[in-house]
Amino acid sequence: MGGGARAAPRGRLTAPRVPPSGSGAGVRVRPAVAADLPAVVAIERDAFSDPWSARSFGSLVARPEVYFVVAEEGSTAGGGGAAGRPGTILGYAVAWFVVEEGEVANIAVHPECRGRGVGASLLDDVLRAAGDRDVTTMFLEVRESNVPARALYTSRGFHPVGRRRNYYRSPVEDALLLRRELEPAGA
Repeated sequence: MGGGARAAPRGRLTAPRVPPSGSGAGVRVRPAVAADLPAVVAIERDAFSDPWSARSFGSLVARPEVYFVVAEEGSTAGGGGAAGRPGTILGYAVAWFVVEEGEVANIAVHPECRGRGVGASLLDDVLRAAGDRDVTTMFLEVRESNVPARALYTSRGFHPVGRRRNYYRSPVEDALLLRRELEPAGA
């Protein structure tokens, strides 16, 4: 669990094609399916020094208490790759919602797609889903040194509420605990 902020990428993936803008244009967020797992695991392994296992991700697919989505190349209005097939996986997010609280457990974007709005699209989708479920408070942890992730989270209304000492391994580092209050769905 890390809110997408564990370590620097190791550069082993082939770069997917994505629009050059920073708006997330051309990105479609959809529920993850088993067929997405190889791409998700590859991004995870490249993004983090202490990655989740393929088995961990596999156990999350189709669990109702888990919100597991992928961002893929393609129109936000539907479609995906050629002939309506899903496009290239650009990133993913995992969150859980329990009663009125939620946690962004993991979010990662292919290294070649960072800074192009993919992470923002994923986070915005998670926050929308949380609101739809009447979640009023969201939490996440982020490496203190992960300035780009912290900037994204701050831009979406998250603020620091605590610190978890030595939370991350490889390298050992503190996590900042961030929180955001959400408006109830009916408000």
